[in-house]
Amino acid sequence: QGLGEEGLRFLQLAGQRVGLPVVTEVMSEAEVDLVAKHVDMLQIGARNMQNYALLKKVGAQEKPVLLKRGLAATIEEFLLSAEYILAEGNHQVILCERGIRTFNDSFTRNTLDISAVPILKHLTHLPVIVDPSHASGTWDLIAPLSQAALAAGADGLMIEVHNDPGAALSDGPQSLKPDKFNALTQKLTRLSHFLRDNAQGEKV
Repeated sequence: QGLGEEGLRFLQLAGQRVGLPVVTEVMSEAEVDLVAKHVDMLQIGARNMQNYALLKKVGAQEKPVLLKRGLAATIEEFLLSAEYILAEGNHQVILCERGIRTFNDSFTRNTLDISAVPILKHLTHLPVIVDPSHASGTWDLIAPLSQAALAAGADGLMIEVHNDPGAALSDGPQSLKPDKFNALTQKLTRLSHFLRDNAQGEKV
């Protein structure tokens, strides 16, 4: 929020230098066109999941949209929010389960709803990813939650990484250091191969 358009340019440049597509959150309807000029994908945060004017605006864009589930949103409400985007002609929508608010806030920031993954996969054709970083709020839960999400059928994961989490300006406690992230990706690759081979065995 602090750097505005300059921050978007920095983000775009970073993506170009490392060869990665860029996704960032758009906070209001008025910012959509500006943000869309600099990024490859628009993100709608949990608190804006039911900002219908914003959903319609990103629905009119050609850029893909990453839609996060609201803090207290039901699965039906989540899907209906996605429909606002789809109805405007943008069918490039990715659903993101990022945890919901429960009675467990003493140990985790939110509670990751793993059951939402297979339910969403059953109810819709849209890709489903999981954000274990925001769901847990603590780095040491990222690995087991990521493995659970993959086993439940998630199409991808959103994991925060920082080379010095203690000095991070935001979300440091939930960020993995690069070496831990690399180790996790190797573990997830092995798990993915195991799940794929096991699924093939069941089909036979």
